[in-house]
Amino acid sequence: MADDVFDQQMDGPRLDRFARLAALTDLVHTDTLDSPQVREAARDVEVLLTSWGAPRLTAARLDHLPALRAVLHCAGSVRPHVSDALWERGIQVTTAADVNAVPVAEFTVAAIVLASKKVFTLGALARQHRDAQSRRDTLGPLSTFGLTVGVVGFSRIGRRVVERLQMLDECTCLVVDPYADPAEVAAAGGTLVSLEQMLGRVDVLSLHAPSVPATDRMIGAAELAALPDHATLVNTARGSLVDHDALAAECLTGRLHAVLDVTDPEPLPATSPLYGLPNVMLTPHVAGSLGSETLRMTTSALDQLELYAAGLPLTATMTRELLEVSA
Repeated sequence: MADDVFDQQMDGPRLDRFARLAALTDLVHTDTLDSPQVREAARDVEVLLTSWGAPRLTAARLDHLPALRAVLHCAGSVRPHVSDALWERGIQVTTAADVNAVPVAEFTVAAIVLASKKVFTLGALARQHRDAQSRRDTLGPLSTFGLTVGVVGFSRIGRRVVERLQMLDECTCLVVDPYADPAEVAAAGGTLVSLEQMLGRVDVLSLHAPSVPATDRMIGAAELAALPDHATLVNTARGSLVDHDALAAECLTGRLHAVLDVTDPEPLPATSPLYGLPNVMLTPHVAGSLGSETLRMTTSALDQLELYAAGLPLTATMTRELLEVSA
């Protein structure tokens, strides 16, 4: 992992636990696997803890890790770090994506509540015109009571969003996910529907699907046009899920609102009209684990290391097949 990531994610208590669970090499941390010093130290390494800044584990790098049996990722997606060679060698991979889902779900629910009161739009209007009070009646209902929220993707995050939204009185959660079990969706408080059934009914549309070919630009001009007037799109998943030109066209009319923590590209070009619209809130990919929140992910990876050291099955595993439908 990168030097600054190691300093942030391996505080004293977690580094002490790491040392109790494993025999550490003299080189406890590195941000490369390509130097002669690291290759020599890595010859007997059985387990790698990885995070942001880790190099991709290609066949050439794995050749210098002949004893490697497990990669325990102290972050969310393992997609940038794994390779076909890793899967083919039968090396176990775990992810801390489940605990990384916690702050994203918290951020999303907060965004849904504030967006339902049109707080972001009213705040921007107040800065621009100083008379936001007089504009409240032009933005549709300003209420969280009886809210209908569409959740696209019953993922680790999507499930938590549905569960947390049950705190709102008479909130209806509609869920779109081709892989979800209707009984599990119902147990969380949602109802499984198709995207076509969902779009015309929602006050807020919240995206939690992975970035895979099937989801590329899944929210385009037709889908945005199907949303009711004054609806809000919240995206804390991947920017590629949304056609941003089509979104800009809708938001320029003032008909729709958006809260975008991710975009495509990221960041948006400086010329994007989305920057200047009062009904669009742009945040720089901050919903996921940051600062002290990342320690939760280190703890998760160390929990997996403890299971490994005890000869027990790992519980946060990622496989090639799962990765095809995951972030």
